[in-house]
Amino acid sequence: MGSCLSGDRHKRTIPYSEIASTSRDDGVITRRNSKRKITRKGSSPSNDSSREMSLHRIPGRMFLNGTTDHASLFTRQGKKGINQDAMIVWENFVTKEDTIFCGVFDGHGPFGHMVAKKVRDSLPLKLNAQLELDATRKEGQNDARCQVSPPTLVNKGSGTSHCDPDHRGNIYVMLKESFLKAFKVMDKELKLHPYIDCYTSGTTSVALVKQGRDLIIGNVGDSRAVLGTRDKSNSLVAVQLTVDLKPNHPREAERIRLCKGRIFALQNEPEIFRVWLPNNDSPGLAMARAFGDFCLKDFGVIAVPDVSYRHLTEKDEFVVLATDGVWDVLSNEEVVAVVASSPRSSAARVLVDSATRAWRLKYPTAKVDDCAVVCLYLDSNESSATTAKEQEFANDMET
Repeated sequence: MGSCLSGDRHKRTIPYSEIASTSRDDGVITRRNSKRKITRKGSSPSNDSSREMSLHRIPGRMFLNGTTDHASLFTRQGKKGINQDAMIVWENFVTKEDTIFCGVFDGHGPFGHMVAKKVRDSLPLKLNAQLELDATRKEGQNDARCQVSPPTLVNKGSGTSHCDPDHRGNIYVMLKESFLKAFKVMDKELKLHPYIDCYTSGTTSVALVKQGRDLIIGNVGDSRAVLGTRDKSNSLVAVQLTVDLKPNHPREAERIRLCKGRIFALQNEPEIFRVWLPNNDSPGLAMARAFGDFCLKDFGVIAVPDVSYRHLTEKDEFVVLATDGVWDVLSNEEVVAVVASSPRSSAARVLVDSATRAWRLKYPTAKVDDCAVVCLYLDSNESSATTAKEQEFANDMET
């Protein structure tokens, strides 16, 4: 439910830099008495806005509520202030046919909406550049071995992959390295950004690239990706594709504590574990990995993505990416049921509507969180009409 206590939108406590003004339109802040020097050539609010407008004019790139043959996306502001969630669907990703980039980003802290929007715009470009660079290098080293598909990640929880004899594992390693490098470059750019203060602000990210039947996902934070697929009896089931990287996850908790960060939940919200500084009860970050949040980067919070791969089959029907405003109140099965029983043109909106109603029932005294949803359909040629089995599954879940 909560993300960052020190990032309360009405109590903006930044340890450094007195904030003089904030523009919500271009994500720019101006600091008085700031010691940070702007040295990057061409870095200015007007140039940033120009680049942003150029991105928004690219065909096939969607970041507002809408729908395409392949996807439905929708976001809604909650009751906590400005909407800090962002999303993107980029078809024919950077002119590559049969390739789609999707992502959702959940900002937090005083300037989380700026960080989320910046990552939404910049991460796809950095990922594409890194994929092309690594592919070029790999082709020179491994010749024809690089032309095969990546391996299927069978045991997602353990992070191990099972490769066939034709060296598919080499390609998976290359794709994983590309994601790791792109996320690292993205976080470094945020740290050096002259106009966005990321000291106690940041964003989660769950992003995927689908090319043909290959799906690779990079996850930072507690947004989530879930697959709607058919089991052996042809029943529609939910398969979680990512792990919620929260501070109380054993692997995450061990790293944070080794770095002297503290983890505990407040008495008034015992179910939400947060990361705190060693000697100060701040900032109270409710996730173990994030872009930004540089006040905690020395104490165990990282921006390294958890990367996984899946080879899609004809039984896989759609992937749902959503921020934690959805997952806090709806189960994986409920989400898959809602999407399966909704027209493609409105599936994301219907899911956000369902989450909003669930918030009011489950947490009547709490403020509804922002929600952002991307529904990616894996076969755009299928009819969007609800099948009898999908409706039966949805009715069973409601019961």
